[in-house]
Amino acid sequence: MPIQGVLFDVDDTLFDYSASEEAGVLAHLQTEGLLEQFPHPATAVALWRDIMERQYARFLNGEITFTEQQRERTREFLSHIGQITQTGLSDQEASAWFAGYRVHRDAAWAAFPDSEPVLRELAPDYRLGIVSNSSADHQRHKLGVIGLLPYFGDRLVCSDQHGEAKPAPSIFLAGCASIGLQPHEVAYVGDKYTLDAVGAHEAGLHAYWLDRANTSVGTAIGDGIRVIHTLDELPAALTGLSESPSPG
Repeated sequence: MPIQGVLFDVDDTLFDYSASEEAGVLAHLQTEGLLEQFPHPATAVALWRDIMERQYARFLNGEITFTEQQRERTREFLSHIGQITQTGLSDQEASAWFAGYRVHRDAAWAAFPDSEPVLRELAPDYRLGIVSNSSADHQRHKLGVIGLLPYFGDRLVCSDQHGEAKPAPSIFLAGCASIGLQPHEVAYVGDKYTLDAVGAHEAGLHAYWLDRANTSVGTAIGDGIRVIHTLDELPAALTGLSESPSPG
């Protein structure tokens, strides 16, 4: 049976999260007079991202809330550069510091240039939805700001409300249910190989790994997983016009 629906990841798939994150943290550190604490701006970004991955994993595991992971990221980052002891900020102070970062980050929010044109092309022929490891309210707001929410409406399944995060099969199956289709009728598109592509494939969906950085070269790609390097390749891939899955 041909593919009738497409589910998308959000961050670094439709939305250029990495660029906004980098712009946000560097601008905030500059404003706070802290950028000089680092030998190079890239060092600051790498530290911020390392801490984010660790604390965000705690949120996905249900240890802390979405807001608490923001506070813990702030505390760990500032303690690492000697600005505070790790418990040296109240919740209000940590939230205020993160809010400063968020202002700069959100000012840089943007969809990838290929996102809206491809969604516009797919919308007449496919049911579209979102499956994301995040807060539903946060992703809904983000998609609204960057102009993509009308393509999805309320068809967003996010880990905070679902109760399990990718790559758990249940969240992909919930995404299929949100667009009223069975897994074998649905494609999933995401930027992370294991989390998105392998997870979707193991849940019975058609898996498309969006490898924008071309990291798949020389990588062993699992059977049943197709590689695309831009969303522009997706419409043809969905109809079987592209070549068979390959390492890129």
